[in-house]
Parts: sequence; structure tokens; C-alpha cells
Amino acid sequence: QVQLVESGGGLVQPGGSLRLSCAASGSIFSINAMGWYRQAPGKQRELVAAITSGGSTNYADSVKGRFTISRDNAKNTVYLQMNSLKPEDTAVYYCNSARVGVLGLIDDYWGQGTQVTVSS
Repeated sequence: QVQLVESGGGLVQPGGSLRLSCAASGSIFSINAMGWYRQAPGKQRELVAAITSGGSTNYADSVKGRFTISRDNAKNTVYLQMNSLKPEDTAVYYCNSARVGVLGLIDDYWGQGTQVTVSS
């Protein structure tokens, strides 16, 4: 029973920046892996960035060097700082929280999605 509440999406010009936030309810936030995904029309949902409970991160090749994922366990919040935005970044961005055990994924939860549009 994890609820994810996102904020920060919007319209920006190419080269601009946005910071997405995802606040997670529940007492297990600190041990959950967190991730940001995105889905553009006609495309599959793809992983943008992820961060483990220990702080390890990974990124899609398309956003490396431009996006940064971070988490604040005290606030039960994960962030995605997006810089140097490109029109190709336009998509609905989703926050994900995953419980991972020794046998793999236990379950995961999704936010409602927030629209990011990069356009002149």
C-alpha cells in the first residue's frame, strides 16, 4: 500500500530545465528502489532513471549527463532533475516504487504520471 504523488511537470523550451518530485507514502520507502519512467505516444514505457535504497543510480543512455535522480528518505521523496531538455524528452513521466527481495521483484507501485512537454 504505497501511494505516489508526483509534481513538477509542465511545458518548457528546448534547453530548459524541470525538476520532478515524487512523494511516497508508506513506511517502507527507505528500502524501496525508486525509478522514473516515461512514455511518449506510440512508444513503450521506458526506464529513465532509477535509484536503489543504497543510493546507486542508473540512467537511460538518452538522458545520461542531463538528468539526475536523487532521493531524500527523510521526506520520502524522489526527484528527477532534468536539464538541457530536448523535444525528444516530451512524454508522460511516471514515478515507480519497487520492493525487491532476494528472489527479485516483490511488487511495485506507480504514480499517476505527469506530462512533460519540451517545445518552442
